[in-house]
Amino acid sequence: MTTETITAAEATTTGTAVEAGEEIKPLPTWFFCFEGLMSAAYDLFKAYPQSLWVLGALALVNLVASLTVLRSRLKLAKRLWRGKGTRKIALGLVALRLGSHLALGAAGLAVTGIGGHLGFAVVMAATTVSLLWFGQRAALRAIAAGRA
Repeated sequence: MTTETITAAEATTTGTAVEAGEEIKPLPTWFFCFEGLMSAAYDLFKAYPQSLWVLGALALVNLVASLTVLRSRLKLAKRLWRGKGTRKIALGLVALRLGSHLALGAAGLAVTGIGGHLGFAVVMAATTVSLLWFGQRAALRAIAAGRA
């Protein structure tokens, strides 16, 4: 069985059973791209302050998509946030952002230019997308292994 669709009869995670007949669909990669954009928003804003309105509009689109298009997948998202792995990823991303900026500032290499902020934005977005995708994949594998 692939991780594309896992039936609830086969899935349990952290001791919480899922109703029979329910399917767990993974969150699409484009959703993680929105999250990556949100993690890069600080540096995008620092590089181009006029991008605030665009970033705000994209955050609103992210919220609307989460509550409408991904409505059927909210249970998976809730389960992912209950898991320690997802919280570790979120805290790790915050620590990476703050730690790297603080370390560079302490070394006298603070990121102040447009190129530096765009570079940070790309790294943070790529790191966020890949870690969230990997976290979801690991969680779905754990759910599938729970059926054995």
